[in-house]
Amino acid sequence: MRRFIATRSGHAVRRLGTTNNSKVEEEAAEAHKIDVEQLENVLSLLQSTVDGSLESSLNGMDLYLQEELVVKVLETPRLLGENVIRFFKWAMKKPEFKVTSCVVDFLVQAICSDLRKKNSYALWDLVKEIDEKENGALNVEILNKLIALFSRLGKGKAALEVFNKFEDFGCVPDEETHYFTIEALCKRSFFDWALPVCEKMLDAGALPDSEKVGNIISWFCKGGKAKNAYLVYMLAKEKNKYPPKSSINFLITSLCQKDETVKLALEILDDFSGEVRKYAIKPFSSVIHGLCRIKDVDGAKLLLCRMIADGPPPGNEVFNRIITGYSKSGDMKEAMEMIKLMKSRNLKPDVYTYTVIISGYANGGQMEEAMKFLSEAKKKHTKLSPATYHTLIRGYCKLEELDNALKLMSEMKDFGVEPKVDEYNKLIQSLCLKALDWRAAEKLLEEMKENGLHLNGMTKGLIRAVKELEEEALAANEEGSIKG
Repeated sequence: MRRFIATRSGHAVRRLGTTNNSKVEEEAAEAHKIDVEQLENVLSLLQSTVDGSLESSLNGMDLYLQEELVVKVLETPRLLGENVIRFFKWAMKKPEFKVTSCVVDFLVQAICSDLRKKNSYALWDLVKEIDEKENGALNVEILNKLIALFSRLGKGKAALEVFNKFEDFGCVPDEETHYFTIEALCKRSFFDWALPVCEKMLDAGALPDSEKVGNIISWFCKGGKAKNAYLVYMLAKEKNKYPPKSSINFLITSLCQKDETVKLALEILDDFSGEVRKYAIKPFSSVIHGLCRIKDVDGAKLLLCRMIADGPPPGNEVFNRIITGYSKSGDMKEAMEMIKLMKSRNLKPDVYTYTVIISGYANGGQMEEAMKFLSEAKKKHTKLSPATYHTLIRGYCKLEELDNALKLMSEMKDFGVEPKVDEYNKLIQSLCLKALDWRAAEKLLEEMKENGLHLNGMTKGLIRAVKELEEEALAANEEGSIKG
């Protein structure tokens, strides 16, 4: 005796039926019953690894392929994906079986749970075959699931191929279509291919939810496409879809890495307000850094003033960036104004601050002012940096005040600073080229050896050359005296 089960469709007919005629209801329910024995036979076949006899075995079962039976098969977990696809292809050849969007959706879901690359490509081929046979059986939801499958498998090119077939299938890409395609391409670092998809998304105004917008922004920033990420952000803002702050901060930092997009990052800062702005020191610092790098130090100063007025409160790093910018440009008046403003906010200049100011004065030949700041730095800090002395030694060497340079070299150790090769190299070169004092240079060379430092061959050769030059001059003088 054959057993039958009523399908979900049968229950739906009985619940939603509008007739009171019980006989009609019974006939409708009977039409949707599945032969359990046949179903079990099909499942048993598909659950085993079979060779080329699968189709012939199915033919021998004398199945009546109603939609409910096929759906029941597709809903069954742990079936071999390859066998499911072969079963569906076999079913498509039966005249009584009509391929519908519902059935195709179950097919795609079944293969998506399998997560095997081979089966995913076979599914894609089958989907194209379905469209040729049953025009209209595909829809956006089905194709989106297929793109998402390729994204999970890391198959960006395949996902893009599905995306590019939407028009042929008579479907219009929606928010999820664009998102999953961009995701699949960015996972494989195909950022140049993802850009046209993103442009289509922007043109259509088809943005996904805020979290996913944030993901897109982050992917493009990682791929060096911060300007494109900025366009995504602007459209999201227009549609009141605000990405997570972490994504916005990443966007600002990325925009600040290129000179031509720093001002775009500056614009985004206007969107920070309230509590969020109070704790946004990192993005504001990034913009300050970017503005100083492109030599718009006045713009950085203006942003600093806005930070003082509305937050986030600037710290030493922000002030040091601007002080550095003014010092490098030789505008020491503005640099000193920043020092005063810094102190007025109870911030103490650190070793870096002093070094920058000293460097600015030394580079401008104002060694007296530079030494005043060195004196102040020594009072405030027990340990200075090598750069603090290096810039002063270079300054004195440039002015050929080598005694002062040597004096600084000797006092460095008192402030916990060990002279480096750079300091020795610059001073030895100056002693040789400007003072022709190879003895003092040789003394420094011996000191270097004691400290485990090694001078490059060219500078060593310079000491020998000056020494030999002096010896030749002395010999010439002696010879001249004898002749005289």
